[in-house]
Amino acid sequence: MELFALEHSRNAYRADFLLYGGAVVAMPTFLTVAQPLRAWPELAAFALLGLVAWTLIEYAMHRFILHGMPPFRAWHALHHARPTARIASPTILSAGLIFGLVFLPVLVLADVWIACALTWGVLVGYFGYAVTHHATHHWNLDNAWLKRRKRAHALHHHRARPGSYGVTSSFWDRVFGSVAR
Repeated sequence: MELFALEHSRNAYRADFLLYGGAVVAMPTFLTVAQPLRAWPELAAFALLGLVAWTLIEYAMHRFILHGMPPFRAWHALHHARPTARIASPTILSAGLIFGLVFLPVLVLADVWIACALTWGVLVGYFGYAVTHHATHHWNLDNAWLKRRKRAHALHHHRARPGSYGVTSSFWDRVFGSVAR
């Protein structure tokens, strides 16, 4: 069943970008229209916290889960073997994890508005990761930032000693000493 497939059809691959891109637009619209009168700086701070948290989630997930835990390690090895194939986490898995590990716990601990703001920050990060990862494998733009990301990701794919786990940023690789050289 394609809903749980690692290798996506062209339409399923595009749908992932549409779903997350739509959520990135819809959630702040919902917050703007539906939220009760409340301090915008508080919601903006939680959104920013979610975005910053995403960078650490991205690093940890790539380093310790995709390169460390079965069956994810084997699944991720398929991507390393065929880097231009449309191999990605099934949308139902990524959406379920974000909902279950970000939105629901914050909803229980705080309220729906803070849960939406924090989740939106994580979603912006995830969407940025998805676009950046796709770009590192498929785009050829004359952009200095993207060229740095492509180089770091190419080193990640082609070095015998793993490293450079951050796709959108090398910040955590520098913090934890895992930059591939």
